[in-house]
Amino acid sequence: MPTLADIRHAAAGLSGRIHRTPVITSSALDELFGGSLALKAELFQKTGSFKVRGLLHKTLQLTGSEREHGVITVSAGNAAGALAWAARDAGVPATVVMARTAVQAKVDAARAYGARVELVEGDLIAAYEAIRDERRLTGVHPFDDLDVITGHGSLGLELLDDAPQARTVLVPVGGGGLISGVALAMKLSDPSVRIVGVEPENADVVSRSLAAGSPQKLPTARSLADGLAAPVCGTHTFGIIQQYVDELVRVGEDAILEATRLVMSRTKLALEPAAAAPFAALLEGKLRLTGPTAAVISGGNLDVSKLY
Repeated sequence: MPTLADIRHAAAGLSGRIHRTPVITSSALDELFGGSLALKAELFQKTGSFKVRGLLHKTLQLTGSEREHGVITVSAGNAAGALAWAARDAGVPATVVMARTAVQAKVDAARAYGARVELVEGDLIAAYEAIRDERRLTGVHPFDDLDVITGHGSLGLELLDDAPQARTVLVPVGGGGLISGVALAMKLSDPSVRIVGVEPENADVVSRSLAAGSPQKLPTARSLADGLAAPVCGTHTFGIIQQYVDELVRVGEDAILEATRLVMSRTKLALEPAAAAPFAALLEGKLRLTGPTAAVISGGNLDVSKLY
């Protein structure tokens, strides 16, 4: 499991290569939800999401042979764009496997960053593994990789510095890479901080895994919050979440849509539905602001057509 020293080392390596995203406030949201809410605006990150933190850190750890052959990942979109950008920055060839039904803007972004995009139907993992082995590429898991998790921890360190008053941190949850990094960074620095994850009811693999006591796989995982629709819970992320995350709640699709529209309207931030999950939990009353709280706005790669 990554240590606090590992995360600090990763953050130092990322400094100057990625953005230190701002923490902003909204009096309108504070009034609506009845408390103090700081917003970690990671939608302003390189490639439009937090994913570049972990995937760039992973790319920087590659050996010479791995760099020469290139890397591959499988993704709903944000990890694809992030790996494509990170690989280009490091001069490494990148391939990404995406579903043929993936958001077109995310497909286009991965291609624009220079990745070879393979659109497939059916079992994405099987396609990813076949291409990886055939082309002798280095596989980069989009969330269940300790280097990726360590890189994501840089976000938690920034929150400790820029929102030190926050006693609770709300984090969107898909496969669990982001919340694992944030939880490690913050809990190892200050165990009193409360870490709460929010995932869609239609893609609740982490909740099911915790209930079962082991990582699970869903037969299907579809949500308006496509960035959170991970069909599996990772082995590494499961262990970290089990130990360091205080609470996990699930939210419905209608609430995710309403929260996306609400936050866009009140803050003018063009967040994607995955990033709206914490606000959906507040709207549904599944979470309440009981003290200074921070919410991670995880990305802004938005398919606007889905809002209407």
